Amino acid sequence: MLRSFTRNYQDNSTEAGFQFTFYCDICNDGFKSSFVESETYKKGKLFRGVGRGASVVGSMIGGNLGNMAWRADRVTDILGERFEGRSPEWQKEHEMAFERAQNEARQHFHRCHGCNQYVCDSCYNEDEGLCTQCAPRQEIYVAKARAEAMKRNIDEAGQSATVWKGEIESKTTVCPVCGKPAGNGKFCNNCGASMALNTCERCGAQNAQGVKFCNNCGAPMGAAPAPQPTGICPNCGNQNEPGTKFCGECGTKL
Repeated sequence: MLRSFTRNYQDNSTEAGFQFTFYCDICNDGFKSSFVESETYKKGKLFRGVGRGASVVGSMIGGNLGNMAWRADRVTDILGERFEGRSPEWQKEHEMAFERAQNEARQHFHRCHGCNQYVCDSCYNEDEGLCTQCAPRQEIYVAKARAEAMKRNIDEAGQSATVWKGEIESKTTVCPVCGKPAGNGKFCNNCGASMALNTCERCGAQNAQGVKFCNNCGAPMGAAPAPQPTGICPNCGNQNEPGTKFCGECGTKL
């Protein structure tokens, strides 16, 4: 059974050879060992090559030699299947290659005596002999704490900051002439039509371009101004103060 100095590794081996990747337990960065070609696989390729060569010669000469080539090719297939099934020789090579890969990777990893994790150089605090989770580097931890405090201060200041002092008012955002977004100016960015607000003649409220009825009093846009009270009594002709509802002389409703 394979036993690694770290449990965090991946076996990338194939029939053709052996290779392993070992990972840091904190950042998961990996180190890939050198590829080692399988001697068993090389022998298998040799046998397969001999079998195919004999088959070609047999097909050219024919007769008994062709039958001999078929038998040689059949033996080659059996050997190939044996290698594909991971023969004992291949298994032994695999274990030796794994041991070699561990020795190669160990120089890039450190064992933390606090949590027993295997970590890379970047995640190891060499001054304390511990990983950076158990013993963070002081300058990095201070810089991180300062950055977090700065973010908190900015967020707190942003909650109380006044970032806009404009007035809330209606604006024409779509041009009534070309139907496209008009922008923030007084004229349409696309066709140049005026984007000024229309004033209701009846009540004086501001309305966007293209509105047919006032959004304040409901009067048709462009309607004649409402008649202003004169205070003259239609019954007796007495001049009353503007806004008076009944004539002060005869009591007629104005």
